[in-house]
Amino acid sequence: MPHAPIAWELTLVLILGLLLYDYFFHVRAAHVPGIGEAARWSALYVSVAIAFGGAVWYFGGSELGVQYFAGYLTEKALSVDNVFVFLVIMNSFKVPREDQQKALLIGIVIALVARAGFIFVGAALIEHFAWVFYIFGIILLMTAGHMMVPEDKRHGEESEGVVLRMTRKLMPEGCEYDGDKLFTVRDGKRVMTPMVLVVVALGLTDILFALDSIPAIFGLTQDVFIVFTATAFSLLGLRQLFFLIEGLLERLLYLSYGLAAILAFIGIKLVLHALHENNVPFINDGNPVNVVEITTITSLVVIVGILVVTVLLSLFSPRGKAKTAVGRLRRRLAVWQELDARHAAAADRAAAYEALVAAEKAVRALPEEYRAMIHERHTLREMLADAHARQSRSPTEGQGAA
Repeated sequence: MPHAPIAWELTLVLILGLLLYDYFFHVRAAHVPGIGEAARWSALYVSVAIAFGGAVWYFGGSELGVQYFAGYLTEKALSVDNVFVFLVIMNSFKVPREDQQKALLIGIVIALVARAGFIFVGAALIEHFAWVFYIFGIILLMTAGHMMVPEDKRHGEESEGVVLRMTRKLMPEGCEYDGDKLFTVRDGKRVMTPMVLVVVALGLTDILFALDSIPAIFGLTQDVFIVFTATAFSLLGLRQLFFLIEGLLERLLYLSYGLAAILAFIGIKLVLHALHENNVPFINDGNPVNVVEITTITSLVVIVGILVVTVLLSLFSPRGKAKTAVGRLRRRLAVWQELDARHAAAADRAAAYEALVAAEKAVRALPEEYRAMIHERHTLREMLADAHARQSRSPTEGQGAA
């Protein structure tokens, strides 16, 4: 559906303005955003996305409005799962916490430009080849099946994916960070820092995620303007989402299953639409098949319903609560290790150690059936024992952890 050029121009100005504002007033000064700061910025981006959707609804009608919100909600839900892989990348490259924001923002810009290209290519294919809907539907159904693989195994495979292996091989010998700079000067020569590879890894990883998310949103609407804006606004808040929910991911125990259900639903919707528009010779002699098509409003209701059920099951599941406790322990341990490595002030290390001990006690209080599920349990126990010893506490204090 064509849109007035002014709509595209104003939208692009808004997106560019948000990126510049984010950089100059938030990312430019390296720091570790707290939960409150991340929440405020996330709320800002969500509010802008909702306001934009309201404008689409007002000027374009309810059908376009529903398409936008269904697409935005789907892309936002899929981006939550992306955050886990972003965490793996940050940990793999040992990016200092205070320098992660700039890398995330640049990586998101790369992904936004690349996805825009994918969107216009996909729209051109759909316009000329109706059978593309079959391909998109099959891709989503296969992705849904992949997401049903047990979470630990799936994430373990992704953490050592092709992007990380490739970027790590590109890292020069002796390459070191210099704050959040992409390039620095050493011995009179301009050299790159590992931050360049982090940005590349983040951008390429998000481009790979586009292979799932772009077909998904085309399953909800074929309006290029709606596809682009819903995708763009979901990406713009991804950096804030990273810092807001990285500590909450463990609670979303059934997220992958919920996302799998959403992708499977949209995949079926795409296949039904492909049958309705069929011109493939070996299917019904190249004639359209009389099948039921799923409306956009039905899609929106189903997506919201799946997400609500997924979140509620995760929040009130005993297993989810246990996973939260283990995740909290790992984060407290990482904070203490970082402070210890930097030889931080004794007061800061003592406070971090106290939080670590409290988290450890919470994990020890879990039933054995949940502690037995801890990934690399023996390694975690050894790191805790080392932390106790280095803090000059009783060597036996860490025994029995996890």
